[in-house]
Formats: sequence, C-alpha cells, structure tokens
Amino acid sequence: MGRPRAGGPSVLLATLAVLLGGLAVVLGPPTPAAAHAAVVSTVPQQKAVLGFSPTEVTVTFSEPVALVPGRAQVLAPDGKRISTGSASVRDTTLRIPIRVADRPLGTYLVSYRVISADSHPVAGSFTFAVGAESATAPEPADETVRADVRIAVPATRYLGYAGLVLLIGPTLFLALLWPRRLSRRGPILLVRTGLTLVAASTLAGLWVQAPYTSGAGLLDVSAAELWQVLGSDFGLTLSARLGILLLLAVLLPPMLQAQMQGRAPSYRILYRKGPLLTTLLILLGIAGLATWPMSGHAAASPTPLASGIASVVHLAAMSVWLGGLVTLFGYLLRAGHPRALAVILPVWSRWATIAVLWLVAGGVVQAVIEIGGLAALVGTGYGRLVLAKVALLAVLLGTAAQARRLLRQSPPAPAPDPAGPVAAPAPPLAAPAAAAAAPAAAPPAPSAAAAVAPAVAVAAAPAAVPSAAPAAGRLRRMVGLEVAVGLLVLAVSAVLVQTTPGRNAGIEATVAASDTFAQTLNSPLYTLQFDIYPVQLGENNTVHAYVYTLDGKPLPAVEWSLTTALPGQGVEPATVPMLGIEPHHAAGAVNFPIAGDWELRFTVRTSDIDQATVRTVVRVRG
Repeated sequence: MGRPRAGGPSVLLATLAVLLGGLAVVLGPPTPAAAHAAVVSTVPQQKAVLGFSPTEVTVTFSEPVALVPGRAQVLAPDGKRISTGSASVRDTTLRIPIRVADRPLGTYLVSYRVISADSHPVAGSFTFAVGAESATAPEPADETVRADVRIAVPATRYLGYAGLVLLIGPTLFLALLWPRRLSRRGPILLVRTGLTLVAASTLAGLWVQAPYTSGAGLLDVSAAELWQVLGSDFGLTLSARLGILLLLAVLLPPMLQAQMQGRAPSYRILYRKGPLLTTLLILLGIAGLATWPMSGHAAASPTPLASGIASVVHLAAMSVWLGGLVTLFGYLLRAGHPRALAVILPVWSRWATIAVLWLVAGGVVQAVIEIGGLAALVGTGYGRLVLAKVALLAVLLGTAAQARRLLRQSPPAPAPDPAGPVAAPAPPLAAPAAAAAAPAAAPPAPSAAAAVAPAVAVAAAPAAVPSAAPAAGRLRRMVGLEVAVGLLVLAVSAVLVQTTPGRNAGIEATVAASDTFAQTLNSPLYTLQFDIYPVQLGENNTVHAYVYTLDGKPLPAVEWSLTTALPGQGVEPATVPMLGIEPHHAAGAVNFPIAGDWELRFTVRTSDIDQATVRTVVRVRG
C-alpha cells in the first residue's frame, strides 16, 4: 500500500473551512426566533370585555411549559402592575393572581415569558377589558430574543451537527474499511475534531440557553440563570451528552488505533478488542444521538417515541453518509492505492445506499409529525424550510448518482499485490439489506477475495492502469461537491430546529368571534365606554354607551349626543339620536352608508354646566 501523500493537515483545514462556510449560512440575516409552544386558550379570553374585575389570569399552552421567574405580569389600564403573589405553572397552564385595579375600567395587558417542552422560549402578550376597551392600551415590555442570541443558537446547533459528521463517519471507516497499510493519522484527527466540536457545541448550548430564555444579551448571564438552565430538562439532557462524550473519548482510541492483521475481515477486529467494548460503544452512540431529539422538537411532539426514533435514525444516517464522504474526499481518494479503492468503493457505495434510505425514511416520519398537514408545508416557515432541505437533498442525491455511475463505468484499476487483500467488505448484514433496498446498488461481495478478483483481472491489462488516475480525479471532485452540498443541508437543519413546527403554527388563542367594536374613552369629567354591534354597512348598527366616574362608578348623564362623519370621503357629520335607558346608559342606531374610517364624537353633559366631548375612529369594511 502506498504511503499517504503530504498535506493531511491541509485537508483537515480545508474541511474545516467548508464547515465554516456552512456556518456562514447559519449566521446569515437573522430572523426572529419563533416560539414552539402555542397558546391554546386564555381566561379571560383575548379581547374579551368583562363586566367585572377578575382576580386571576390563566394562559393554557399546547404543551407543558416552565416559568421564567419574574416574567409574567398584568398591567392595569393606567399602566400599573397589579399582579399579586407569584405566578405559577402546572403542566400546560400558567396562572397569574391579580388584584382589583385602582381604576378598573379599560384595557388590561397580560405579558409572559415561559420555556416550552422543546427548550424554546415562548414570549407573548394579550389584552382584555373591563367595561370596554381603552383608547390606548398599556405597552408590553420588549420580549424578543436579542440579535446576538438569535445568531448564537443555530450556530451552536450547526457546530454540533458538523461534529457528529466528523465523529461518526470516519470512525466507521477506521473500524471497518480502512486499509491496513494506510496511515490512520488523518481520519483520527477528524474524529478528535468531531468530539471537540460536539463538546464545544454542547457547552455553548448550555450557556446560550440562559439568555435565550431570559431575553438578555449573550454575555448578560448570571450564575442563577445558568443554574436554572442546568436544572431544566434541557440542561440535564445536555449534561448527559457531555458525560457520553467523555466516555467515548476514553473508549474510542483503542478502536481507532487497531491495525488489521492478516486476511481477517475488518469487522472481526472489533470483536478481537472485545464484544463488550463494541456493544458499549454502540449503546453510547445511540444514547448520545438520542440527546438531540430529547432537547428539541421531539420532546414536545404528539408522538414523542416515534419522533425521537425517527430523529435518531435521521441523524445517524446523515452522519454516516456525509462523514464517509468527508473521509473519502479528504484522505482515501487522495492517498489510497488503486487496488484498495477497488475494494473499498463498492462497499462504501452499498453503505451509502442504506444510509440514504434510512435518511429519507427518518426525514419523512419527522416531516409528517412536525408539519401536520399539506397546507402547512407551503403556508408555514417550517414547511418551506423542509422543502428547501428536500431540494438540497435532491441535488445531493443527483450528485451521488453521478459519482456512482462514474465509479461503475471507470473503476480505479489496481495492480497485483502478492500480500493479499488490503481492505475488507462491509459486514455480511449490510450487503443483503442494500441489495434489497436499492436495485441500482452494486452486487454484494461475499468475501474480500471475491471483491478483489474482478479488479485483479482488470489490472492484467496494462492499458487500463493509466485511465485510473483521471477517473479517480473526477470521482474526488464529485465527492467534494457532495460534501459541500451536504454541509448546506446541515445549515438548513440547524435553522429548522429553531423554527416553529407546522403542527403548532396554526394554533392560536381562542378569541370570541364577534363583529363588535368596544372601547373606553376618557375625559377630565368622566369615562365613557361604548360598543357597536355589528360594525357593517347599513343602518342596523346598534350603539350602547355608558358613563362612569373616573374611579369606575356609574355617573348619571343629563344629555347625550353622538355624531358620525367620514372626512376622508367628504361625508359631513350626522347626528345620531341617543335614547337614555338608564341614568348612565343610552342606546341608538348608527348608519354607515359606505366603507371607511368613520369618526365618532360623543358629547355628554353631566350637569347644567359640566360637559365634555370624546372622539374615536371606527373602521367599517365593505
């Protein structure tokens, strides 16, 4: 076997440069972070108009949530905070106890910030009114995620995915397919880089989660916030991942340094190191992969088990496929002997076929669960990202098909080697699965000798040897293109896991379906509340008006007057007769002959000398 060419470290640097290129996609123009738990209902209902002051506000979400301390409050119409005691969360319901406001009539603002089951913050607000809405409502606090945090969250996810690729793919090559005469230094460096990236991504994820949930800046993190993150389900899951990485860092080196002996198939080397070690590594790998869905969408999925299994399968298949391509591109196609490639490439082709099948299967299951319907596929940001990922995968599969065709048409021509086979085929279980799954896959090789025999026959013809180099060069370029597109797929995936699933995008808080327009208007003499039902073209629009003192007590009115006008359309003011029903209550019928923004003026006289006018605008649609 030929010695590896110089430049191994440069290949690693080039690979890292492409990884950083994919990271640049993630760090592109930031988009607002979207919540992943949706509000199902509120009490009082959003926009509801009550005839009394409530003593508690509840918000029910579509999945369990955890409270961010100090980030749930209720503001009275005058802007004062009226929350009493501490807000609490039980399962999917947030409860905020409140007191009766000093000036109870008007619009109230409820704002909150909680953490959904899939670790994403949910911030929002809604209003309700007592008596009628105020002309101006209290302003909610800024609950958005800071720009630096919006960038950091998907960036840490991307680094984790890139680390999985560099960890899993090269490890399988070293354990099962690596030529015994070729230096293992390069791919071992890839594996170590992968371990480092996953560990760095996990530690960064724990840090970033604190400002992500609190709404603070990336560096504005307190010890209490970090402790809260570590104690959450998200923090416990990532802590478990770190523990698994530590065990892998201890157990992997003996496997990676193993050298093939004699003619034994390489998969037996694993068991020479001990079946217990092999089994433990497999179980640790599965457990480590499971920490991704446990800290993401699958944790809040309606079918968490199916979603979690699909996510693990999808991640594993992606890591095997793309990690194998990185290993081929960076090392084997550059430094591998033609005879070794003649054995390795057909086996890798079968591996890739199986990985693609599982990749697609896992992705389809995830999409069906998370999108929730065909309408959400094109009508939500999550669905459109899935379509973008599918398009990139289609390009990737097309490139892979071209590389496969090139491999089958112009296989690298080996030279006779009296030392015997230098690589081994895949384990016997892989070949039948590939043959059954993909008719286009290369036929399974029952043994190393059988795999080498056709290549040796080709080598007997001297004219075939010169054609090997151009074929290998073209194949390496195709594999390089696959790697580049695959890294873009990782970037889209990193953004996808931060986007509200389609199944939640359509869930909104229940709002009473009504055409009523209600509002509270204030003057120095009184508070006037009115409502119009319905608000539509024509004469059948009933208006009710109520007058109160500034502290909310009924105030008798001596005389009522209402005028309507549409200045934008040249409609002059018209007087609307108002009939007194109670001392503080009058009613009338309003005519809106055309659509537009109608100006209403209420003039109320409360004594012989006390009179004030309030005004508002009502939009009437055609």
